[in-house]
Amino acid sequence: MNLTALPKLALAGFAFLAVPSAAKAVECPPGAPSICAPAAVIDAVVPRLLASVAPGDAPLVLRTTTLITNAWFDAIAPYHPTAVGVFSNLGRLTGDDSDRNVALLFASHKVLNSLMPQFASDWDGVLAGFGLDPGNDATDDSPAGIGNRAGAALVAAREHDGMNQLGDEGGSLYNLRPYADTTGYKPVNKGERLIDPRRWQPDTLTTGSGIFFSQQFVTPQWAVTEPYSYDKPRLKAPFPWKSYAVRGNGKKPMRAYKAQADEVLAVQAALTDRQKLVAEFFDDKIHSLGFSTLAATLALGLDLEQFVQLDFLVNVAAFDTGITVWKNKRRYDAVRPFSAIAYLYPDTLLTAWGGPGEGVVDDITGKEWRPYLQSANHPEYPSASASFCRAHATSTKLYLERVAGFSPADANNLTYWSPAIPIAGAPLAVPAGGSLIEPGVTPAADTVLGWDTWDEFSDECGISRLWAGVHFFDSIPAGQAIGERIGADAFDWLSARIAGRTH
Repeated sequence: MNLTALPKLALAGFAFLAVPSAAKAVECPPGAPSICAPAAVIDAVVPRLLASVAPGDAPLVLRTTTLITNAWFDAIAPYHPTAVGVFSNLGRLTGDDSDRNVALLFASHKVLNSLMPQFASDWDGVLAGFGLDPGNDATDDSPAGIGNRAGAALVAAREHDGMNQLGDEGGSLYNLRPYADTTGYKPVNKGERLIDPRRWQPDTLTTGSGIFFSQQFVTPQWAVTEPYSYDKPRLKAPFPWKSYAVRGNGKKPMRAYKAQADEVLAVQAALTDRQKLVAEFFDDKIHSLGFSTLAATLALGLDLEQFVQLDFLVNVAAFDTGITVWKNKRRYDAVRPFSAIAYLYPDTLLTAWGGPGEGVVDDITGKEWRPYLQSANHPEYPSASASFCRAHATSTKLYLERVAGFSPADANNLTYWSPAIPIAGAPLAVPAGGSLIEPGVTPAADTVLGWDTWDEFSDECGISRLWAGVHFFDSIPAGQAIGERIGADAFDWLSARIAGRTH
C-alpha cells in the first residue's frame, strides 16, 4: 500500500468525503482507503466533542467513541457471514462496502443525535456530504433502514445504562444535568484544605484572571455503568498501602509515604525533552490511542470491516477497563502527588521542576510545586491511562494475530507508525518549541516520537504518568494488570460476537 498516495487527513480523521454517486450508494473516492465513511464521522465528531470536554476526560471521551463504534459494528453485522450486533440482530443480508458505509452512517446519525443533540445540524451534514437524506427514517432492510434500526436499538439500550447520559436517572424531570453523579460521592478533602493526607483532594484551578474553582470527581457513576464484556466489575487492585502510610489520623507520615512522593520529585527534576513530549502525547487519548488504530489500519491495509471490528474492540476494551478502574478509584480514593508533596513539605525549599519554562530550581516549596501535567479530576489509584493503554495494546495484538491473520511478531509491530502516515496534526512529529506545556522551550530540537512494538507503546504510556507527576509509581502496574486482563476478555467477547455467539 502506497501510504504517500493517500489523501491528507483532517483534524481527527480524513478531510475528504465520498463523491455522491447516488442517493443510496456511498463509494469512496479513487485512491482513498475503504474507511472513508467512518473516517468522515470521526472528522465531524472530534472537534465537537472537544468543544465540550478535554482530551483527557476519559469517561466522556470513551463513552462517545465506544457508542459510535458500537453503532458501526451493529450496522454492518448483517453483511457479515456470521456476526451479530450487540443490541440488535437484524438477520443476514448480502451487501458490499457501499451498503456497509450507508448503514454505518445512518447508525452513527442516530447515536450522535442521542449523545450530542446540540450538533444535530452537523450530523445531518455528514449524511448530506455523502449524498444521503438525513430525513430518511426507513426501518426496512435497505442499508439506511438497517442503520436506523441498529442505531435506534443501541440508543434505547444505552441512554439508561447507569451513566446518567440524559441527567434523568433518579427521577429528575426538570433542569436536567447530563452525566451528573448518581452515587452521592463526596470528597473527604476540600480544594484548599487537606483534612486526610491519604485521600483524594480536588485540585484548585484558575483561569489566571482571579477566578478559582475546585475539581469534581468526573462521573463517579462510571463504576456502576453497564459493561460490555463482563457482568460486573470484580477485579480488585492491590491495596495502595504507601499512600495510606500515615499514622495518627494524618499527623505523621511514614517512610513509604514520603519515599513515593520523593520519587515523583526526583523524576520531575530529571525530565528529558522526550519524556515531557511523551507525557503530553499520552495525556491526549484521541491522538495517542485513537490515532494508533488509524495508523495500523492504513499501514496494514485493513479493510472497512476489519477497521470497524478493531476500532470497536479497542474502545470496548478501554471502556470496560475504565468501569473497573473507576470502581477501584472509588474504593481507595487515594491522594494525588501534588497533595502529598504539599502536605510533606509545605514550606521546605526543594530542588524540583519549577514550572513551565523554569527548568529545575532549588527554592520552590512543596505548597508551590505543581506536576508537569495537570492532575486529572479523579482519585489517583490505580492509573487510568496505564490501564487504557494496556487494554488497547493487548486487544489490538490479539485482533491482528487471531482475526487479521498476522504472525505474533507482526501483530506486535508498531515501527510503521511514523509521520509518513498521513494523519493530520502529525502527532508524532513535534517541532522545536512545540510542547503544549512549555511552548517555545521544549523540545530544544525537532523531535519524532515512535515505538517499535505495541508492548513498548503501552509500557511507555504507563510510565509517562510518573513522568507527568500525576501518579505514584505503584499506580501504574496496578492499572496495567486490570487493562491486560480486560483487554484479553474484551477480545474473547467480540470474537464470539463476530462468530455469531451471543452467550
